[in-house]
Amino acid sequence: MLNHAWVKPYVQQNKKLLVLVFFLGTMTFICASALMFTSGYLISKSATHPENILLVYVPIVLVRTFGIFRPVFNYAEQLTSHSLVLKILSKMRVRLYQKLETQALTLSKRFSTGNLLGVLADDLEHLQNLYLKTVFPSIFAIILYIIAIVALGFFSVPFALLMALLLFVLVVIIPLISLLTNRKRMIQMKALRGELYTSLTDAVMGLSDWKISGNQQKFLTAYEDIEQRQDALEYAMNTFNRRRNLLFQAIIAVMTLLMIIFAGISANAGEFTHIWIAAFVLVVFPLAESFAPVSDAVSHLPNYETSLKRLDTIEVEDENIASLKEQVLNLKDQSLAISINNVTFKYDGTHQDVLHQMNLHFQQGEKIAILGKTGSGKSTLAKLILGDLKPTKGSVKINEQDTSTIHEDIALIVGVLEQKPHLFDTTVMNNIRLGNVHATNEEVIEAAKKVQMHDYIESLPHGYNTRMHELGERFSGGERQRIALARILLQDTPIVILDEPTVGLDAITEKKLIDTILKSLEGKTIIWITHHLTGVDQMDRVIFIDNGTVFLEGSHQELLLNNSRYKRLYTLDHPIH
Repeated sequence: MLNHAWVKPYVQQNKKLLVLVFFLGTMTFICASALMFTSGYLISKSATHPENILLVYVPIVLVRTFGIFRPVFNYAEQLTSHSLVLKILSKMRVRLYQKLETQALTLSKRFSTGNLLGVLADDLEHLQNLYLKTVFPSIFAIILYIIAIVALGFFSVPFALLMALLLFVLVVIIPLISLLTNRKRMIQMKALRGELYTSLTDAVMGLSDWKISGNQQKFLTAYEDIEQRQDALEYAMNTFNRRRNLLFQAIIAVMTLLMIIFAGISANAGEFTHIWIAAFVLVVFPLAESFAPVSDAVSHLPNYETSLKRLDTIEVEDENIASLKEQVLNLKDQSLAISINNVTFKYDGTHQDVLHQMNLHFQQGEKIAILGKTGSGKSTLAKLILGDLKPTKGSVKINEQDTSTIHEDIALIVGVLEQKPHLFDTTVMNNIRLGNVHATNEEVIEAAKKVQMHDYIESLPHGYNTRMHELGERFSGGERQRIALARILLQDTPIVILDEPTVGLDAITEKKLIDTILKSLEGKTIIWITHHLTGVDQMDRVIFIDNGTVFLEGSHQELLLNNSRYKRLYTLDHPIH
């Protein structure tokens, strides 16, 4: 697990700090053991009524020294280890958010909101605990295990081997049994916790739907069922843990008795005085304290494994996205054609087709107006081209590439100017630069000039550094659309969808904006979705959609000459001269 891509790089980057943590943690337990050892010696020595206080002065000083340094090392270890983990965690979060950001448009397809919350909150927390609750305690236990056995070996090799066997049970056997026993339960617990995240999130976001449908009790019953299963697993694990801890304490009791026997026999044999008996026995307790967390720490390994697997899923998806992005970038350099082949679409839970067996083909550089009344399917067609929706039947392709497969990178080849563009409470410069975050100030200014906004922006108190206020409310509707159009120019996509960008504007402003749009987007494929005919005389093709099908198609001049209905509509909707 330490060789995993979400673990190893951070260990390598912080080797020195990691070594310092292990040193401080080990010194904490060494000081605790030394404190108990010298305390035992001091107690025994004082009980013999020494003739001279100097005989116990050294152990008194050592008790004070180890008593002071134990909390000092402990505090330093806690401070260093948490600093290290928070440093690692911050890098992990940045890495995770960067991965998620590149997939922002497709996250809802691959993750439910609850599942995503589980990744952000639960998985990162487990990786934090991997260090604090598993790696560090386990390493400390192994280091102290080696030190304790080597130290005992100086007094008696057979006894050292016996204690090595008992400590091996504490450090390796019991943790291994704990891991094997709780592994399945931990995985089930993680899955249930994920269900709770998803269930609760869906319930909160769909609260009104639960109330309207009258299914509140159904949700509560399902939620309580998950909680009951989780409680049953927790009870089973707690029962096992209590029995495991009882066995652990029993072995510690056996070790303490063996240490008493060993110290007593050694003292009687004259290997050391009886004063050392208490010192040898008391040192068992801080050692036991250092070994106690290992079993519980190791039993949580399945949690870390499932967290790493879920993070791996994001990594793999990111690699796939990089491959798709390369394909889209290759498309950008080509002459692009949009093919809508026998497309039928209906929304989930409905029986009526929004679009029905539609066939259209748009060439590079064409200017197409798509008209129709509200609900006719115009906006649905735009979403299919953008890859936001996938056809129920048929296909929507850009140069033989299905748009639904390149949805997350569609912005590289298709720009959208909406009825209400998203403008933010930041400077004009920043709002325009959103079309291309790498654009220079000169490129931003050039884009503003093309949409005839440069002079006006320069007349503002702070020029391009003027804040637009929330939703761009500082500017008029036409000005907001021009700024959004400048953003589209910086984006520099070969295809642009205009989704009713002139709605709400007066006739004169509308005509001027249309002229600006068409002039600045010269040479690009323009798909203009609108509900009236102002400006359609400048389009190469006019398509009318009604009830999900194309019922009228042709150039403006053809339709004006050959279709009385079109002629009547155009006359009623003719722009002011």
